[in-house]
Formats: sequence, C-alpha cells, structure tokens
Amino acid sequence: MKTLKMMILAAVAAVVVAGFALISAGARAAHQEQFDAAATFKTKCVACHGANAEKKFDATLADDDLVQIVLKGKKPEKPPNMPAYGEKGITEEQAKALVAHMKSLKK
Repeated sequence: MKTLKMMILAAVAAVVVAGFALISAGARAAHQEQFDAAATFKTKCVACHGANAEKKFDATLADDDLVQIVLKGKKPEKPPNMPAYGEKGITEEQAKALVAHMKSLKK
C-alpha cells in the first residue's frame, strides 16, 4: 500500500513538473512572437544609429558578430558606447531580428 501511494505521488509530481515546463515554453514562444524589431529599433537604437542605420553600424560584419555586439555591447575608441542589451533582456533570437532589420534599412 505504501509503495502504491509513493508511485501515485511520483506520477502526480511528474505531471505537475511537465505542466509547468509546457506553460513556461509556451510563454517564451509567445514572448518571441510578440517581439517587434522595427519598434525596438525606433525606441532603443535610432538615437545613436539614425533612422536608416546609417551611423555606427557596419553592415559588412558577420551577422554573428553583430548579434554579439547587440548582446554584449561594444566600447569604441570614443563614446558613446554600445550598451549590452543581453543584460537588458534582449535574447539572441531578438538580437538576430534587430540585426536583420538594421541591415534591411541600409539597402
């Protein structure tokens, strides 16, 4: 009888953990879907990079390098410094979307 109770308790715990994992994954996916690179660029980036990403943005760099700059920041020879937006909640996927948006503005 004691073994049966333990098995039921373990099964219930597994269902609860699986439920939380699914809810968490769904919330992350919804957050990713709601990310608007153009709106983020207008609010966070346009002041330094200009409306068409014409300032302080080297579109010839590899996308992976640009994504790392968005996430980790960069200190050029003279200010202003590029802040590390990874510390401010920007994910790698969102940084990729921002880089793609900025590159599309340069064309």
